[in-house]
Amino acid sequence: MTERVVIIGNGMAGARLAAELHAHGGDRKVAVLGAEPYRAYNRIMLSTLLAGRVGEPDVELAEAAGHGTDLRTGVPVTGIDRVGRAVRTADGDRIGYDHLVLATGSRAVVPPLPGLGSAELPRRVVPFRTLDDCRRILAVADGARSALVLGGGLLGLEAARGLATRGLATTVVHPTGHLMERQLDPAAGAVLAGTLAGLGVSVQLAVPATGVAADAAGVRLDLADGRSLHADLLVLSCGVRPDTALAAEAGLAVRRGIVVDDRLRTNDRRISAIGDCAEHDGLLTGLVAPAWAQARVLAQVLSGADPLARYRPRPAVTRLKAAGIDLAAMGDATDGGPGEELTFADPARGTYARLRIRDERLTGAILLGDNPTVGTVIQLFDRNQPVPADRRSLLLGRASGAAAAAPAASPALMPDAATVCQCNTVTKGALVNCWRAGARSVDAVLAATRAGTGCGGCRDAVAGIVDWLSHADSVEVTR
Repeated sequence: MTERVVIIGNGMAGARLAAELHAHGGDRKVAVLGAEPYRAYNRIMLSTLLAGRVGEPDVELAEAAGHGTDLRTGVPVTGIDRVGRAVRTADGDRIGYDHLVLATGSRAVVPPLPGLGSAELPRRVVPFRTLDDCRRILAVADGARSALVLGGGLLGLEAARGLATRGLATTVVHPTGHLMERQLDPAAGAVLAGTLAGLGVSVQLAVPATGVAADAAGVRLDLADGRSLHADLLVLSCGVRPDTALAAEAGLAVRRGIVVDDRLRTNDRRISAIGDCAEHDGLLTGLVAPAWAQARVLAQVLSGADPLARYRPRPAVTRLKAAGIDLAAMGDATDGGPGEELTFADPARGTYARLRIRDERLTGAILLGDNPTVGTVIQLFDRNQPVPADRRSLLLGRASGAAAAAPAASPALMPDAATVCQCNTVTKGALVNCWRAGARSVDAVLAATRAGTGCGGCRDAVAGIVDWLSHADSVEVTR
């Protein structure tokens, strides 16, 4: 009998699971139900779309539709019948399942401020989460001269940089004392604020918002210190909350997210959850790399390729790679526990580095600005490898008495096990094997390995490896 798998959610997690199941083959029918009326798209690339550096077709994700997968967009699911093993949709349809996967993602948090209490936000006030949000922001930004961004986390800063790139005078308002406080220390936050100022983004720190007023002429944001800021547009980037409503209504275990075990199962063994909506071992993901890792594990379980596969979280690396900004943060660089701590700051050049080392391993790092060692530091952290004896080579890209280091002067010096694409865990060895299998262009290698389809930060590295392989082949031919 053909197994029926229903996936609720056509976001980055749900679409990837459908593609993984298709890759495994087998006799099953997969239905993907997406509430948004679009093809699956790369949410991480929305800030690049906002900046005008790519168009909407460039953020679309490859899908498994038409290959044994029934993809339905614009179809919200309204309920789950666990006894009858079926889901109900807003258009009155009832779809049966043998296994159900919740990939419902998360929703933007709208702060409970006076002026934002109604179900529909004013036209000039827009959250930054979905493609619809991005379209609304661009519609208001067209002809606007100024913008406010409420929230100085990762997404807020990416939105601010995108708006500034379009020529809007942009101000970020953040309630705490420094930017990205979950990932950065105050010193790094100060350097980042200076870098943003040089890129046309001003920052107001340690000042909560107290109210919003919007009309056809513009937006006013009232602050706790008595001031009011005025602009043509207000973008809300105040965090996200897992979308657990369907799960809770169906009686599944929900804490902050939908509770799952190592095989991504809920307390109902015929229902799984992955991505932003899932809570594994008490933690939420919020990043694409773990969501895609969960999709890979669940596909192994559901396809029978490895019924005992387990999800094991990898250390998370947060990247902010907007135009003019290069930031990597990993682990806890501010824990103040036992071990070594190394720091370097050059605010005038927008450079900051902080490393935490314990038992010869990196436990946390912050790297901001032009630092040639960022790839090396990420590799050491990701693989839990020993750090070099001369720590300065990690902070400054140079060893004692040596010229500036070039950790990746040639891909030939990079080990095959080195991870090039963090989002998809693609190694240099996988890229080389793909080339040898016949993928002879950057686009072909990206398509075959999925490298570069997450945050896009590794595309230059992939291009460098492809160029190296092409040159190596041409040298071999002329011998």
